Amino acid sequence: MSALEFPKAPTHKIALEEGSVLSPRFDAAGLITVVVTDAEDGMLLMVAHMNARALALTLETTIAHYWSRSRNALWKKGETSGNFQHVVEMRTDCDQDAVWLRVKVAGHDATCHTGRRSCFYRTVTLVGGEATLADDGSERLFDAQTTYRKTTT
Repeated sequence: MSALEFPKAPTHKIALEEGSVLSPRFDAAGLITVVVTDAEDGMLLMVAHMNARALALTLETTIAHYWSRSRNALWKKGETSGNFQHVVEMRTDCDQDAVWLRVKVAGHDATCHTGRRSCFYRTVTLVGGEATLADDGSERLFDAQTTYRKTTT
């Protein structure tokens, strides 16, 4: 369990935007948006969310932790797949309501639960007034069905 706590965001805009204290502005659900890119080539890997505990654990361990909205649970990235995200750098935006992680991915170098390197493997185009998706050809780096197979007891 993390002991790190974050101060309430300053009410003065200058302190928030120019100060030296991390005061994350979590939304009404207690979450902050996180953008994750590869530390070496800058590829966008994923967008996720953190609660205060996930943010603290990420800072303390330098391994990315997130809050899974679908499972309503803390999530240590790579715990099941082995594709841990080792944080090289963490940044926050001007008003501290978003975080950017630059990471090195261990294991298969895959971030997406589909087995691909990035969660952004489809392009969006407008064809005849309809938005369509097309796969960009990203190969699967691991078999997601095998990796995330649920065991029954």
